[in-house]
Amino acid sequence: MRIMGYSGGVSVSNFIFSGCDTVELAKKYGTPLYVMSEDHIRERCGEIKRDFINKYPKTKAVYASKAFLTKEMARIIKSEGLGMDVVSGGELYTAIKADFPMEDVIFHGNNKTKDELTLAIKNNVGRIVVDYVEELDLIEEIAKEYNKRMKILLRINPGLDIQTHKYIQTGQKDSKFGIPLDNIYEVLEKTFSLKYIDLLGFHFHLGSQILDNESYIMAVRIMADIMKNAKGKYGFVTKELNTGGGYGIPYTEEAGKDLNYFTDPIINEVDKNCVEYNLERPLVIIEPGRWIVGEAGITLYTIGNIKKIPKLKTYVSVDGGMLDNPRPSLYGAKYQAVLANKINEPANNTVTIAGKYCESGDILIWDLRLPKVESGDILVVFTTGAYNYSMSSNYNRIPRPAVVMLSQGKDRVIVKRETYEDIIRNDI
Repeated sequence: MRIMGYSGGVSVSNFIFSGCDTVELAKKYGTPLYVMSEDHIRERCGEIKRDFINKYPKTKAVYASKAFLTKEMARIIKSEGLGMDVVSGGELYTAIKADFPMEDVIFHGNNKTKDELTLAIKNNVGRIVVDYVEELDLIEEIAKEYNKRMKILLRINPGLDIQTHKYIQTGQKDSKFGIPLDNIYEVLEKTFSLKYIDLLGFHFHLGSQILDNESYIMAVRIMADIMKNAKGKYGFVTKELNTGGGYGIPYTEEAGKDLNYFTDPIINEVDKNCVEYNLERPLVIIEPGRWIVGEAGITLYTIGNIKKIPKLKTYVSVDGGMLDNPRPSLYGAKYQAVLANKINEPANNTVTIAGKYCESGDILIWDLRLPKVESGDILVVFTTGAYNYSMSSNYNRIPRPAVVMLSQGKDRVIVKRETYEDIIRNDI
């Protein structure tokens, strides 16, 4: 089996991840356990700088923090010189508390509350991405109160159906996100009439886990037409074009894509259209999230009950499940896994990995090939760095796992394991 994108290798009997023995990590910290590789995260950030920021003029990359955000993750992204996009007051507050430079923060969201926008404006957030026309009035009201002129982008819905799960599409015609193409010039006129808003340009986002680049090319063409018309109608020069993120990664057997598979066509199409329409080339922004952290994470579980249903199925239950990884239950996400303590043994058995929670849909992996499984074995599930910790919950009143960060063969806790006291902390 090919282990996709992970630093480390195989010891005599245990799986090594980012220079650390995963069985020993399970013993030291307990399971379930989220494990993140700082080495891999920094490697991906380096690729972004080499193949995008340093390769092309007038470019910027911001990390889509909804994929995975802690104070330590914010500090790593800050040290790498990337910006950050946030989609809630909680993500913004995390960035503030991690002393992340606010001028490098982009604030998204299809229904930002007044409190969230106030937090953003008071703290001088770098950009607010406006998702609907009425949001302009709310920003204007708050910005006037604080006597600040806020820089914004308009999020445009390009009306493109892309090849990914419908739950993670964001750019189709009936999406809840963005300003429909039919309304864009009405919104532009309103934007230009406001005193405390400074429009810099446009934003689009097509979805998540996208594995082809053609949809980005089509979206850039649509945005270039808007840029041309905005200049012709209003004399508006687009200073920034945010092309979103969504770059897919391999979870099972699909091939991984380098960053430049996505970014080279985006830049080429922007340049071509700007020349054709006689437009000034704007700053081009990308927002990778999953692509940075997805393969940087694994989750460790301890095998518990093994239930054999003759001639039908063998269920192998672990001490976690849909609370620490809801993606299989939400939209059928697929994962690969191995037994950390039996990494060299032949995978001759087919089993289904079940979670411990009170839902029939709590299945992590169907029909997984593993060596002979025994209670107490340590299961390693790969590619859990994105949208696992971020989407975790306390259903069944179960505490969330700890998060451990690995760097150059050393481990450190960056999020403590929750306790039962944490579960009842806010109860009255």
